[in-house]
Amino acid sequence: MIKLPLLTMSQAWWLLGLAIVAECAGTTSMRLSDGFSRLTPSVLIFVFYAVAFALNTMIIRTLGLSITYAVWSGAGTVITAAIGFLYFKEPVTAVKMVSIGLIVAGVVGLHLSAKPLS
Repeated sequence: MIKLPLLTMSQAWWLLGLAIVAECAGTTSMRLSDGFSRLTPSVLIFVFYAVAFALNTMIIRTLGLSITYAVWSGAGTVITAAIGFLYFKEPVTAVKMVSIGLIVAGVVGLHLSAKPLS
């Protein structure tokens, strides 16, 4: 097995951003696959999620599981909801917007509390 060196905090946060983008692309591909009836988006689901999980596996060594997964899933949820609203024309309600605001507040709080693991 190859053991990669520990990432710096800056590298970990940048890679987490890429993992979030990959996760959002994978989730969007789910919608575009039309229940696995379209080949390209169906394949892309697995490609994007493989990238996201591989990056998260590297990031967890620096940021820890609690920060990595919470920020990844929270930010991914907010971005994916925005894609649903803007691209797929899903309905926007006040309850949805308040809920998304709470997720954003939680992600910001986790980001501010992150310290490198030793």
